[in-house]
Amino acid sequence: MQDTKIESYFVFMNYDPQYERLRGNRTKRGTNELDLYLSRKHDQLLARTLEPGSYKKTLSLVIVDGFAVEITDDQASVLRSAKEVRLVEKNQELA
Repeated sequence: MQDTKIESYFVFMNYDPQYERLRGNRTKRGTNELDLYLSRKHDQLLARTLEPGSYKKTLSLVIVDGFAVEITDDQASVLRSAKEVRLVEKNQELA
């Protein structure tokens, strides 16, 4: 049976030389390029691995090349198997 409970997960990406190069450019233009590059990269990964409309990316994390996404546990398993992904962790809220 498929898991249909939607939860928030953090997805962290493997080493990417383009990310490292863009991160080194601390100008306003460089920052904008990095934001655009990561957002597009993360969106493309999700579009390639998950069904359209079955997930909601909530933010891209520029400082660590990662993103937050609302998905099921089954979808998290699919993302874990993607070669570009280093780690997928469920968001644990602290009380």
